[in-house]
Amino acid sequence: MAGVGGVVGGVILDESVLFAAQQLHYPDSSSSSSHSSSNCASFQTDAHFLLRKLRHSNIPTGISYGPGLEAHKVSILKEVATQYSIHCFILEASSIDDTTREVMLAWSNIGGRILYLVSNKKRDIYAKLSKCGWLITILNVEGSSACENSSMVYIKKLQELPLTICHINRKAIGNSVVTVGYIMKPSREEDFAKRGAFPMYPTQDGLMFVPLTFELPLSPQLQEVDVVLHKATDEIISIDLNSSLQSSNTITYSRGMQELQRYMEHHLDLCVIDPLNYIYPVLDRLKIQQILLGLEDLKTRGCHAIRGANFLKVDDFNQAGLIQSLSEAKLALPSIVKPQVACGVADSHSMAIVFRVEDFKDLTVPLPAIIQEYVDHSSTLYKFYVLGEKVYHAVKNSTPNADTLMKLSGSKELKPLVFDSLKSLPTTKGNPNSGDGNSSKATDHCIDLELVTSAANWLTRKLELTIFGFDVVIQEGTGDHVIVDVNYLPSFKEVPNEVAIPAFWDAIKKKFESKRTT
Repeated sequence: MAGVGGVVGGVILDESVLFAAQQLHYPDSSSSSSHSSSNCASFQTDAHFLLRKLRHSNIPTGISYGPGLEAHKVSILKEVATQYSIHCFILEASSIDDTTREVMLAWSNIGGRILYLVSNKKRDIYAKLSKCGWLITILNVEGSSACENSSMVYIKKLQELPLTICHINRKAIGNSVVTVGYIMKPSREEDFAKRGAFPMYPTQDGLMFVPLTFELPLSPQLQEVDVVLHKATDEIISIDLNSSLQSSNTITYSRGMQELQRYMEHHLDLCVIDPLNYIYPVLDRLKIQQILLGLEDLKTRGCHAIRGANFLKVDDFNQAGLIQSLSEAKLALPSIVKPQVACGVADSHSMAIVFRVEDFKDLTVPLPAIIQEYVDHSSTLYKFYVLGEKVYHAVKNSTPNADTLMKLSGSKELKPLVFDSLKSLPTTKGNPNSGDGNSSKATDHCIDLELVTSAANWLTRKLELTIFGFDVVIQEGTGDHVIVDVNYLPSFKEVPNEVAIPAFWDAIKKKFESKRTT
């Protein structure tokens, strides 16, 4: 990649790099009228990939086209610009100064050079834009050799542009910026990105984010980053519970994740948030329940206790002595039944609330499973988020108390309530305990933040995770604070962006600094 100066402060994508290859032709005026809207131009798949990455990158982005472009293509460009909330500019070789003024007017606070990505078919415009200080980046659509001119950069695929921006910015800023490469499923990435969590333009704290992709060779991408942030559970294909979840041998990842895993194993100096072996406990509900037993030793000045839910692991719902085993585990009915695998596979969130022992035998919850104490908690759930040294919480509605659940079962036989916890929870309209969480019972026990913060710090030391979350309910009657779930790299979307995102960045940077000093 050619060396160029100046941070990328804006990106303009020429139409010549956006439309599919068969559309890259420029008919003369006599033939252009014959092109109707039925001869519809199509965007490259990678074009949408790139636009999604740039949309929330904190780098102003626009699309450009020449005045002679066919009307139906112009219409498509304007629709796409609206879809991604970006600008659309007319760029003509004879009026470069006018276009530059228009761009500067639209992007008044641009903090660097404009990167102009264009097909190598438009050589007539290179020199003029380069004189204006624009950084010409050419999409090498025909595979010709890279240009040696230091004022230009060549890339072969649209997917390379985010990494190219990262490279240019690192070169311009130097070692004062920490580059974070992240990998997660598109929907999760979108949730984080639209909140401003993944800026490609360096933050005031000196962080810069770049998306990693398994569609390109991984090693060159990783050589550009200081930190890898991953949601490895998005890349799990299967989990084998016949052996302990203490090693990666029991987990089958996607081919791309396996490549990343091998790279991390051979580059131990790379800061990873978090190492794969640190996340294994949160994949296993049995392991987490066993870890939470250690909370019994946690003492605070308050009068409440914090603990995990009572539980029992079962390999067969028809096993002999189930009633006695439930009693020994201090489990009463109703109880909630969850798969032992906590995440990463399709049915890990398939659960059931069981009211009668005889109904265990017909359950469809995947085995092995964890039978967990169902805690009456006035439909109030406290979601806690640990971002490095900071702990935040939000209050959410939850499932109703047992007496209401029995009504929800819909019959005198009290059939099990089966549900997917990611999609819906058993609840009912008009349920006095499932409203806004402000019922008199819900306020009987206020959350003991000192107690839960102590538990969060204890979990941080125990799990060695940088960013994680856990759910707490307060048991009616006893006031016990019961941790019912622990998860890795949650979205923490209930915490306001202006609070959560700086804390998210701070957690990442401190983890990197800690790794660098060890």
